[in-house]
Amino acid sequence: MKIIQITDTHLSFLKPHFQENWRPLVEWVDALEPDLVVHTGDLTVDGADFEEDLVHGREMLRDLRCPTLCVPGNHDIGDVPGTRQPVNNERLARWREIIGPDRWVHDLGEWRLVGLNSLIIGSESSEEDEQLAWLEDTLRTREGRRVLVFKHKPLFVESSEEGKTGYWGLPPESRRQLLALFAEHGVELVASGHLHRARIVDGAPFRCVWGPSSGFTVGPMVTMPVGEAILGAAVHILGPTIESSIVSLETLKPFVIDDVLQEVYPPAPTEASLS
Repeated sequence: MKIIQITDTHLSFLKPHFQENWRPLVEWVDALEPDLVVHTGDLTVDGADFEEDLVHGREMLRDLRCPTLCVPGNHDIGDVPGTRQPVNNERLARWREIIGPDRWVHDLGEWRLVGLNSLIIGSESSEEDEQLAWLEDTLRTREGRRVLVFKHKPLFVESSEEGKTGYWGLPPESRRQLLALFAEHGVELVASGHLHRARIVDGAPFRCVWGPSSGFTVGPMVTMPVGEAILGAAVHILGPTIESSIVSLETLKPFVIDDVLQEVYPPAPTEASLS
């Protein structure tokens, strides 16, 4: 069974800076004829604030000929409390109405695929509590199925023992909770996006894969100590073992966010600038 993981496409009707990379990505995916595509978030440039981006992203996903599942990214629904665009009921409802569930379970033969909303993890909200209870039940009732987990933010950036990583990873307490839960229920793969870096980490208790963005890489403006700054996708072959590979796609135009950051993600206006 073949699953292709795509991520961080950053599609937009309003700001089509990275739209040029969508068609060659679709052509590559369709040529491989996967059983399933999973998009691990940041489908859009700014679906968190603009419904038009989510509608555009939904229409783009329909270009793929194979079944496709999607989990939200921070640019789709916002981030944890205290950030510029915190997740709220309005943003969650917009995603659910236009794209679909922000968490899901999908069984394929002996496999159980679980999609999580990583943007509410660490929020100490009722949404987080509900998702955790749902996840525990989903893992407990897997009936012997082998489990893969997909989400936007990675469990960790450099090491599972690291401290707070702010914008890039999960809070340490939430990470420890998920690590223990995944280990208890024999999760074999946790795949994510968000870092715009490609990396595969093997070791107890399961494999972690950071899928590369197909939209853009991040240049010198961010120091990222791990992973490879490439454009592409990840391929997961499910059999007696899981074979995961990172594929760099030379057909994608090498956009770098540093070059257009002020156009795509301008800083929020301050009170002084509005006066």
